[in-house]
Amino acid sequence: MKRNLIFIVCCLLTTWVWAQEYQRTGTGIKASIPGKKIDVEVQWFNANSLRVLKMPHGQTIEKKSLSVIAEPENINLKVSTQGNGNIVMKSRSLTVKLDTQTGILTYETSNGASLLKELENVKAFTPVNDAGRVTYSVYQSFETDKGEGLYGLGQLQNGQMMQRGMEKYLVQGNIEDVTPIFQSTKGYGVFWDNYAGTMYVDNEQETSFRSDVGDCIDYYFMYGGSADGVIAQIRSLTGSVPMMPLWSYGFMQSKERYKSQDEVVGVVKKYRELGIPLDCIIQDWQYWGSNYLWNAMEFLNYEYRDPKRMIDEVHDLNAHMMISIWSSFGPKTKPFKALKEEGLLMDMATWPESGVEGWPPNFDYPSGVKVYDPYHPKARDIYWKYLNKGIFQLGMDGWWMDSTEPDHFNQRDSDFDRQTYLGSFRSVRNAFPLVTVGGVSDHQRALTRDKRVIILSRSGFLGQQRYGSNVWTGDVGSSWDMFRRQITAGLNFSLTGMPHWNTDLGGFFAGSYNNRLGNGTATKNPMFHELYVRWSQFGVFCPMMRSHGADAPREIFLYGKAGEPVYDALVDAVKLRYSLIPYIYSTSWEVSHRNSTFMRALFMDFLNDPKTWDIGSEYMFGSAFLVAPVLHAQYTPEQAQKLLKENEGWGCKAQESAPSLLSVDFTQPKEMEVYLPAGSQWYDFWTNEVVEGGRNLKVATVFNRIPLYVRAGSIVPLGTDVQYVGEKKWDNLRVCVYPGADGNFTLYEDEGDNYNYENGAYTEIPMAWNDAKRMLTIDARRGCYEGMLDKRKFTVRMPDGSEKTVAYKGEKINVKF
Repeated sequence: MKRNLIFIVCCLLTTWVWAQEYQRTGTGIKASIPGKKIDVEVQWFNANSLRVLKMPHGQTIEKKSLSVIAEPENINLKVSTQGNGNIVMKSRSLTVKLDTQTGILTYETSNGASLLKELENVKAFTPVNDAGRVTYSVYQSFETDKGEGLYGLGQLQNGQMMQRGMEKYLVQGNIEDVTPIFQSTKGYGVFWDNYAGTMYVDNEQETSFRSDVGDCIDYYFMYGGSADGVIAQIRSLTGSVPMMPLWSYGFMQSKERYKSQDEVVGVVKKYRELGIPLDCIIQDWQYWGSNYLWNAMEFLNYEYRDPKRMIDEVHDLNAHMMISIWSSFGPKTKPFKALKEEGLLMDMATWPESGVEGWPPNFDYPSGVKVYDPYHPKARDIYWKYLNKGIFQLGMDGWWMDSTEPDHFNQRDSDFDRQTYLGSFRSVRNAFPLVTVGGVSDHQRALTRDKRVIILSRSGFLGQQRYGSNVWTGDVGSSWDMFRRQITAGLNFSLTGMPHWNTDLGGFFAGSYNNRLGNGTATKNPMFHELYVRWSQFGVFCPMMRSHGADAPREIFLYGKAGEPVYDALVDAVKLRYSLIPYIYSTSWEVSHRNSTFMRALFMDFLNDPKTWDIGSEYMFGSAFLVAPVLHAQYTPEQAQKLLKENEGWGCKAQESAPSLLSVDFTQPKEMEVYLPAGSQWYDFWTNEVVEGGRNLKVATVFNRIPLYVRAGSIVPLGTDVQYVGEKKWDNLRVCVYPGADGNFTLYEDEGDNYNYENGAYTEIPMAWNDAKRMLTIDARRGCYEGMLDKRKFTVRMPDGSEKTVAYKGEKINVKF
């Protein structure tokens, strides 16, 4: 009895000692792990998301996230200790256990299902010298199940759908945008909140992050139960997505570069003359003049002698205009001088390196261009001051923020040692796009609520979705291989929680298609024709549809005329985009209001079909469409091109020889294989033929269409022919219903280009299809805004061709078939 009593007392004493090693806080716990000489803090933000901080024992670190804007909360958290001293935290969704001997955290669902477990860190903190400051390289490894799918990390060009079995150094670049975040088919996500270069490793032993610099281990664990649930948690932490302008979902035309205001206006006039829809023209660089005036934020090039008139003429043609701005300034510009006076410029080799235009750079005449320090609030103020005065006040509609990595050549240690407002450039380099894009967005929103922010950015980092940012894949080469890589790049980028993404249609560097066979220009080369058409058809089903590139102009009217297959295919793609605008804009509302995603990896909607987990050649666009781009040349040989690095595409030589392609018949049908996920019936969008999912199909393809399927139960509103998105009101939409399952859709409308919707100025018209009753219910309109339609017609159409037109006055009606 005495021996048992002593044993019990010892056990209680041991438990009491370990219990003293942690303390409750208002938002979680703090604990010391004596054996590992580390301290751990867990902060809960809600029942599904928490932050983990680990640091060497006894160190106090105050670290404010650049990505996360939410604050931890005092939730209904139950904390207890087990007999071995381990600490157990339970929310209504999660059970999180901290091993007080090893510091290992384990994550489970509330019902005990295993999600993720840390591995014991041998080298969690490795001392490093960061520009004279003693700090650490930080590392955390996890044990993941070999059968689970992992996705995310940003926009990579590795062509992989799953981010497994790989090592990747995550650092911002021209064609790769990185965020150290992944999510799993188990329904959880991990965000490693560090802005230094970071090595991601996934192998048989571990899934891990190791950052070059960090004062502490800092990561967020988020549980959503599904990919959409994880994305909702990401946005609850890092910011929701504002509505983009309605016009920004129309077609945008650009090239490297328009050289005068007459050319800019002339392109818009030509589109209007030919009846090709267009909503935006984009001005690329050098409207400022010489490289010594780089990014002056003024029209100093004489060919732009009256920029206000140019913008007004574009507006008079019912189009909008975006313009290129950079993260660096030439030495003769006003912003350069103002920033230099405040010590807010960083001395590193950047684009352009020479003050003399042309390639390769002439280093006898260095440009003197320097990158600014966007981490400093005063620098962001100066940036906006000159942008507002020189361009925004002229009526410019949107910003094309180029080189938001920024361009950084030579990669010397001394460059990374340079101090920013928030520390060494080494420690914050990956967050450069986040803070520079945020600076423009915040300033414009503070100035006016009448014009929505729309920013096209070459790089992105988590949190950027809250700034009206649409990231594109940079200067990718024009090749089929690169085209294929864009699908997985866009899907994984979307899975990080940032939904607005796009590419240069046709690829940027098209120089290799300028061969003698093509009469000296890619616009005459059938090999480029096929690539450009297929890339443009993919662009229909991206959040932004924007044609741009170098080495060959991209205007549709230069690719033939009406009745010719290349011209017709390009025009058909643009017109299809415009017919989908009511669907796309309503999907945009789902993205903003309900945390949805435009481009959806197939596993997001068909998790129970494991075949979808690693498909990177197809995807869902919104809730209805399965998109299967044609990713291989069917009419011409594929021209190989190596994966270009940052500067390699400039000055590419035309091909000295090419295959003998005197003529190509684009009218002949071809075929390709498509997989339709199990668990649904699918309608061919073009023929309305219905097929069962869960199988591969050999499908016929033609030059002006790609395989496109609609999920049974979908409700798809289609608009009428227009030349720009606001040309006609949505007073007679066609509503296509696809039977086979119950379905819902909400038609969303607002004023289009202001923030009044944030104060409730919008309408929703819910629609529901009851498959058993074969009845579509168009419910009562919710909300109102100035200029809304009080009454309209809906033409409800079934796949068999039957249709009914009904008058709608905002009250509930049923349409029976």
